[in-house]
Amino acid sequence: MVRDFSGETAVVGLIGYPVAHSLSPVMHNRAFAQLEMNWVYVPFPVRPEDLEAAVKGLRALSLRGVNVTVPHKTAIVPFLDRLTPAAAAIGAVNTVINQDGYLVGDNTDAIGFVRSLREEADFDPAGSRAVILGAGGAARAIAVGLAESRAARIAIANRTRERARELAELAARLGPETTALALDSPELEEELAAADVLVQTTPLGMAGAGEAHLPVNENWLHPPLLVCDIVYTPLYTPLLAAAARRGCRIVPGWGMLLYQGVEAFERWTGRPPPIAVMRRALLDALQMSQGSEEA
Repeated sequence: MVRDFSGETAVVGLIGYPVAHSLSPVMHNRAFAQLEMNWVYVPFPVRPEDLEAAVKGLRALSLRGVNVTVPHKTAIVPFLDRLTPAAAAIGAVNTVINQDGYLVGDNTDAIGFVRSLREEADFDPAGSRAVILGAGGAARAIAVGLAESRAARIAIANRTRERARELAELAARLGPETTALALDSPELEEELAAADVLVQTTPLGMAGAGEAHLPVNENWLHPPLLVCDIVYTPLYTPLLAAAARRGCRIVPGWGMLLYQGVEAFERWTGRPPPIAVMRRALLDALQMSQGSEEA
C-alpha cells in the first residue's frame, strides 16, 4: 500500500547502527495506517561519531521522537535535556520524545517487559521470585521493571559474578531482596526451584550465534515456572522449547519488543495503538524473515 505524505506528516523513527534489520518500522507504520494517522516511522542508520549531529537534526527537522538502539542507548544521554525516572534508573534511553524542541529521554524496555508478562501470560510480578540470566543492558531494564513492579526477590546469574552483583545492588535499592550468582553456581538450581519466573537475556540460542546450548539444566525447569527468553530470532529458542517440554508456560522475546513499542507509540502520539494490529505485523515479519533464512 502506497501512502501519501505531506508537510503535515509527523515523523518518528529509529536511530542506531545498523538498523536495516529492525522490525519496528513495520509494527508502527501498520498501526498508523490502521488508525488513519498522518504519521510515518523511518529507520535512520547513525554511526557513533555522528550521534550528536543526529540529535541536533532531530530538533532541527522537528521529528516527534525516535527509538534508540545499539550502540547509542547510553551514549545519547548527554545530548538530551532531561531523563525520565525510568531512564535514569536504568541508565539508558530507548525512546526520545520531542516536546517542541525539548528532548526527553525515556526507557520503555522495563515497562514493556512487565506489560508483556501481564498481557501475554496473565502474570503479575508483585510478590514473585525471579531469576534473570545475564547482566547486560536488557537485564538491567528487566531487573528495574520487576523491582518497580514489587517483585519479592530477584536473583541475577551472570558469567562474571561481579557484574551480577552490580545489577543486584541496583535492583535492591528499589525494594526487593536480591542475590548475585555465577551462571555455573550450584545455587542457581536452588533459586530456580523456588522461582516463579525465569528470564533469559543473554545471546545464547540466538539464530546465527553458533551451536545453541541451554543456559540452565532442562531438569531444573518445572511448572508452574514462567520462562521468558528475550531472544526473538528464532521465535522459539532452545530454552523455550525445553520449557514447553517440561510443562512450563513461556513468553517469547517478541513480547518485550511489542510492548516497548506500544509504550513508545503512546508517548509520541498520546493515543492508544491497535495492539492486535502491531502484534500481527510483528509476527508476520518475524515468520517471513525466519522463513527466508531457512529457505
